[in-house]
Order: sequence, then structure tokens, then C-alpha cells
Amino acid sequence: MKILITGSEGMLGTDLCNVLKDEDLILTNHKTLDITKYDEVLEKFKSLKPDIIVNCAAMTDVDGCESQIDWAYQLNGEAVKNLALATKEIDGTLVHISTDYVFKGDKTRPLREDDELGPESVYGKSKLMGEEYIQEILDKYFILRTAWLYGKNGPNFIEKMLSLSSQYDSLKVVEDQTGSPTFTVDLSHAIAEVVKSDKYGIYHVTNKGSTTWYDYSKLIFKKKGIDVEVNPVSSDEFAAAAVRPHYSVLSHEKWIENGFSELRDYKEALDEYLNL
Repeated sequence: MKILITGSEGMLGTDLCNVLKDEDLILTNHKTLDITKYDEVLEKFKSLKPDIIVNCAAMTDVDGCESQIDWAYQLNGEAVKNLALATKEIDGTLVHISTDYVFKGDKTRPLREDDELGPESVYGKSKLMGEEYIQEILDKYFILRTAWLYGKNGPNFIEKMLSLSSQYDSLKVVEDQTGSPTFTVDLSHAIAEVVKSDKYGIYHVTNKGSTTWYDYSKLIFKKKGIDVEVNPVSSDEFAAAAVRPHYSVLSHEKWIENGFSELRDYKEALDEYLNL
């Protein structure tokens, strides 16, 4: 099985390459494949003929998307259309990584794949555009919605908290956003399962369990033995550029029903990340 990975040097892409190291991999980045150019994508796909394309490339700077709107839609929307069209031309399968931000986040129960969508940020809207293109163009696809990603190979919430705790005695952390922190290693193992499957569709894939950023930060400091005061603040007080979903815990029911392995609890994954 020949697998082409876009964004192979990013936080998720790096872990995915390691998990799939025994497969026949074609690794691309923004220098070796400009996915915003359809002709370039089609030529690459036709010449290399991958069976599976895993798209790990995206504009993931949520606040940055609010000021770089055109680029966000180009990379998260139009480029995904290019990948879908080229995948169809070679009769391949596309695995695309999406986000909890496609939901408004106003519910209080785990969100199912067919729940009403309502992104409120440019990031969420541009990612939804990518999803819609895939569904319009392809029959053989996996759209994996995930959330709160962190990994060793990119900037993330954990490292930000550890860095801030070394600079300040007290921190303010948002308490009114609830989700599921997800380790890129665990998500990579989930992708390794779907590339061998033909149970196509949209799935929600996150580590098990949920927390708030405030509680998560306290857990990180507790596990690392760091004494720092953490004060809860609201999203409004924090005043980030982009609107975040207040509740974006994703249901794993469909994932489990289709025979895929449920990811471990987020606390267990955090222990591995912190090497505890």
C-alpha cells in the first residue's frame, strides 16, 4: 500500500510517519508539493499513484486565520478541493483531518457526526469548506474530526503552560471551554487503522474523557510538581481573536460501532507525553 502524506513535517505528520514507517510512504511538505495548485497536485498523484492520501496540511493558527482570511480558505478549503479532485482522478482514498471547530459548541452532550454544524471562526468555516468539497467529490474518503491536538513536534498548550509557569507565579486560564486533549501519537494510530479500512465516512476521533483548559493546566502542573497559582477566566475576559466552541466534546459512538479502537484516556496520554 502506497501512502502519500501532506504536511509530513508538521506536528501530526511527523508522528504519523513514524507510526506508518513500515508502509510505502511518499512524504511531502509545502516545498515539495504546493497543494494550492491543482495542476501540481494532479501531476504528482498521476506520476506516483498513491493508494491513500492523508492530508495533514492545514492552516491551524486559529487566531491567525482571523487576520489571514484568504490564506485560511485557500489552504483549508480550496487546497482540499484540489486533493479531492486529484484523488478521484487516480481512484484513490483521501483521509482528511478536520476539527471540532466546525461545531458552534452550544450543546452539553458529546457531539455526533450528524449534529448540526455552525462554525463561528474563520478557522472552523474554512475547515468545513474542505469537508464539504470532499463529500461533494469523493465516495472513498475518511474525514476525521479531532480536537485539542498536542505532540512533541509542534507548539501546543502543554508546552505553553510549562513555559509560562517558569516565567510567572500566577497564570490566567480559560475555564468555560470543554473538550478532549488529543495526543498526535494516538491520532496517528487511529489513522493507521482507517487506511486499512473501507468503512468510509466522517468520524470523531479524540482521546477519551474531557476537561477544561483551566482544569487541564492544573493537572499538567500537578503531574510535573510545579507550584504555580492558576486563576480561572472566561473566554470573554481572555478576548482571543477567534471565537472558540464552549463545548466540543466529540462522541466516539460511530467510531467504536465500526470496529475501530477507542483511544485511551487523555490523562494516560498526558502521562506518556510528560514521560511520567
